[in-house]
Amino acid sequence: MPKKSRSKNKSHSGVDKKGKILKTKRKTKDLDEIQGHMAADTARHLLNQPIDYDIPGAGQHYCLYCARYFIDDHNLQHHLKSKVHKKRVKDLKTEAYTLEEAERAAGKGQYRAPKPVHVPMDQNNLYKMETDFTDEIVLSENK
Repeated sequence: MPKKSRSKNKSHSGVDKKGKILKTKRKTKDLDEIQGHMAADTARHLLNQPIDYDIPGAGQHYCLYCARYFIDDHNLQHHLKSKVHKKRVKDLKTEAYTLEEAERAAGKGQYRAPKPVHVPMDQNNLYKMETDFTDEIVLSENK
């Protein structure tokens, strides 16, 4: 009897979907999006969210710099000490890459280095700094 050969499954036809799934599975927000969230009003809204039971930790424990929710405060504090968080904070200390910078690097205009951005270690200080400053202005006006 002749040996039966296994027929190749042709339903996939050479497309490897696994690589694309793994690339987008752990996709985080880009640095320019996060720097947009670091504005005082947006930061205040993200760090003081109403209770939502569909989000981990009911949306009460959020890392603004990494755009991640945590189950409880202990896990958030552990994350704040982690290497991943510290690397993200270091990356956020430089100005986000923009289209104008790409055009300048390509020769359309004069290149300038990205400016440093102030990123406080405690994310709650982001919106408190600006509100304290405005409170001082209001107090000085009232005197």
